[in-house]
Amino acid sequence: MRSLDDIKDEYEFLEGDERYRLLIELGRELEPMPPALKTDATLVRGCSASVWIYPTETEGKLHFLADSNAAITKGIVALVLSAVQEKPAAEVAQMDVSAALQPFDLKNQLSSNRTQGVPNMIALIQQTAGRLAAQ
Repeated sequence: MRSLDDIKDEYEFLEGDERYRLLIELGRELEPMPPALKTDATLVRGCSASVWIYPTETEGKLHFLADSNAAITKGIVALVLSAVQEKPAAEVAQMDVSAALQPFDLKNQLSSNRTQGVPNMIALIQQTAGRLAAQ
């Protein structure tokens, strides 16, 4: 998975439809999520498209599997994950993920339908990180 800084560098040079294409490409680069993990328990509530996020932890670092049934939404999920993937749970629980995503100005770049679930994705990730960090 690309780093958030690498994605930002590329995103800043693009405009309009090219940014959509980049998001779609990021979604395609996500590690495949096995269908068996796409359950009600891993479904993110409040998204206009279906989004599933499944956390794992290895050697103290978080790793998320995720998917969506909509290409651009899947790219947004990949963007969110690029901010937290392979980081310690305690760090993810404390980080300001919304601030990390601010340079992408998603609210002005995408329709409100596409971005309405982003806070729910972030909340789910941070709740999971907090729970794992406390163990």
